[in-house]
Amino acid sequence: MAHAQTEAKPIVDREQALDWLRQMLVIRRFEERSAMLYQRQKIGGFCHLYSGQEACAVGSIGVLREDDYVITAYRDHGHALARGMDPRAGMAEMLGKAAGCSKGKGGSMHFFQADRNFMGGHAIVGSHIPLAAGMAFASKYRGDDRVTLCFFGDGAMDQGALHEAFNMAGLWKLPVIYVVENNLMSMGTHLHRHSAVLDLTRRGGPPYGFAASVAVDANDIEAMAEVTLEAANRARAGEGPTFIEAKTYRYRGHSMSDPMKYRTAEELEKARERDPIALYEVVLRERGWVDDESLELMQEEVKRLIDEAIAFAEEAPEPALDQVYTDITVSPHIPQE
Repeated sequence: MAHAQTEAKPIVDREQALDWLRQMLVIRRFEERSAMLYQRQKIGGFCHLYSGQEACAVGSIGVLREDDYVITAYRDHGHALARGMDPRAGMAEMLGKAAGCSKGKGGSMHFFQADRNFMGGHAIVGSHIPLAAGMAFASKYRGDDRVTLCFFGDGAMDQGALHEAFNMAGLWKLPVIYVVENNLMSMGTHLHRHSAVLDLTRRGGPPYGFAASVAVDANDIEAMAEVTLEAANRARAGEGPTFIEAKTYRYRGHSMSDPMKYRTAEELEKARERDPIALYEVVLRERGWVDDESLELMQEEVKRLIDEAIAFAEEAPEPALDQVYTDITVSPHIPQE
């Protein structure tokens, strides 16, 4: 039976814990059904699924304030849902419908919801990392006590823009938390084949004077929450940025077109033994906070929620043709009739 590594004093109450479990179930179901819709050619373009990494987004985003900023890369569905996006808006975006969170124009890689301070969804590897530094700079300039939480994959550790942004963040003690979701694979390349230093906490924070650089088992949702909360407290106290290496694993390929020939079935099966959802169910059972009946009811409710989201998305209208040039740039360089 799977067991979480940490079980001493819960950092959340029963209500919060159950909400976190539900969020992870929603993300898992959303991704599973998205895979099916992609295979049925209902979803076009690239599609990167978050299955297996749910605890990382839910645990970290779950300890933020509503006015804090969240930004991530292209594997963004889980983060958006954890930040409170309605699954209907997310699924409509997947299907390219006007009711989608980005009006059907962004698709899988470009989920946004400004009213929840979820700032994307960015397709170019590492391109959003300087944006996170900019958001944190704005917060510090305004003195509004906000924190920016930025997620990226281990492949982005090799991008020059990351190191430029890290240097500025450390120099100016910006209130930003950088989380590398280390799922051990940059597309199809294992970490040991693209990183000269395997301990990413050595590559991340220390060279740039970050307040802290820590590693965490990101399959343990409460451990993920704890290190993020500590980082947010440091940032609000003016101590500067934190680098978190969140050690996790993705069950699906890099994208839906990935045959996953770079790993064995045994490796995947071993990873599934520490499924973050199963781990948390065990923890909550041991606390007496859930049982078979309550889990079954939660799973049924989540299934209905995602089924309704799919029905909504399939029935929603396509973007109108006259909207093809809107929301492209701030200034309308293309004349509008």
